Amino acid sequence: MSTQMQPTFVLVHGAFANSFSFAPLQAELGLLGHRSVAVDLPGHGFQATFTRAYQSPQNPEELATTPGSIKGVTLADNAAHLIGILERAKQNGPVILVAHSRGGATATAAANARPDLIDRIVYVSAWCPVRLDVGDYYAEPEMATVDPAAFASALAGNPADLGLLRVNFRTANPDSLAAFKDAFFADGTDEQFLTFLNTFQPDENLDVGGSADRAQAATWGRIPKTYIRLADDTSLPLALQDRLIREGNELTPDNPYDVRTLEGSHLKWLADPAPAARVLGELAALPAPRT
Repeated sequence: MSTQMQPTFVLVHGAFANSFSFAPLQAELGLLGHRSVAVDLPGHGFQATFTRAYQSPQNPEELATTPGSIKGVTLADNAAHLIGILERAKQNGPVILVAHSRGGATATAAANARPDLIDRIVYVSAWCPVRLDVGDYYAEPEMATVDPAAFASALAGNPADLGLLRVNFRTANPDSLAAFKDAFFADGTDEQFLTFLNTFQPDENLDVGGSADRAQAATWGRIPKTYIRLADDTSLPLALQDRLIREGNELTPDNPYDVRTLEGSHLKWLADPAPAARVLGELAALPAPRT
């Protein structure tokens, strides 16, 4: 494959994350000869709000009330931003869109709107809602092992008042830290976990989309797609990942998922990126016929 025809990997982060999460993976992809760009969705990265109240010593009252830049950001805003990046990337050749976790909802919305910009879509333990809205899946049996109350002690402020979700990832509460580690990075060392936790931003937008943002067979369904299962993920359990794969295949039986599996937790593949980079490299070499 010539340099001009090499695909560009466009990497979309999950909730409370940003483009910084992908730095180790991008380094590994680069060393394997692959081009990539990591996206900061609106209100993320250097557009995020880190208040002085979030620093040490923390001011809980101020942290609970200080406005955040991500207030009012919608899934439609995320999708529009991503589409702009995809348009630029597509000028240089094929595009492989890779989404992690909540970033899958944005990737799905973009794929519904502009399938012409995406040569393959890759979900890495990511949301691809088909039959239900993202929020509704949390009431399903596949999510029964996920305890949202585990994060309650680290919630800062009232989401309805702030217009956003704010989580104090710099808490010293041992129960909160243990809950975070169990959910995100149970197979990492304490040092790795705390390092990753400090790349998170405290604020996330409230909108995860509705029925109009579920995968659409006529558009999303035309794109070759891969689902990379994370076998030890407790944040988005394997049973839910498999359900999303099954529902996607039922929606587009003539264009089923290419399914791969990586060992590890929700964040392990980003902290130890060599296995994931090899899988993505294999996907870059696949032909991408349109159905």
